Amino acid sequence: MEEPAPELSDGEVLLRRWREDDLVPLHRVVHDSLAHLEPFMPWAVGGYSEADAAEFLRTSAREWRDGEAYGYANVSAEGEILGAASLMSRIGDGCLEIGYWLGKQHTGRGLVTRAAALLTAEAFRIGANRVEIRHDAANERSGLVPSRLGFTRVGSGPADLPGGVASTGVHVYWRITAEEWVSTRSGSRPRGG
Repeated sequence: MEEPAPELSDGEVLLRRWREDDLVPLHRVVHDSLAHLEPFMPWAVGGYSEADAAEFLRTSAREWRDGEAYGYANVSAEGEILGAASLMSRIGDGCLEIGYWLGKQHTGRGLVTRAAALLTAEAFRIGANRVEIRHDAANERSGLVPSRLGFTRVGSGPADLPGGVASTGVHVYWRITAEEWVSTRSGSRPRGG
């Protein structure tokens, strides 16, 4: 697979590659949303320091360089960091996984669904044969995203990564192929709200 574009946009949502100067705004959005993120994001449990944000930015740069994951800041038109979204190669076999989170004050506006749509389209553009989204079984809001985008729920199983304070230890798996994605975009399959 080739490397994804460093910036993706649909005219309303902008995803751009993380930068070193994102340290303070990243820390602020996470810190201001800890109670919202702690239930399902293990890295938010017990607080989030500037050192944690710095380590995240270093790791993101290394993972991008090594082709392990492609992390993006989800930013407003004014450049404010709203959250994050990423394409991850950890499940292998030509498949990319999408992950996402938003600061509490930015939820409920369809930003994650739009970001996931951008990442899905980019994954297929760069050569993925399928895209998956996995979320904790208790995180119902996260499950709305793949459902809206035409992904198919393909099962559930033990979580392969630790979760936050409300995690059940069970992940729900959603999948879409390139052919299915084209079909959902052409209007022949409902996309939901």
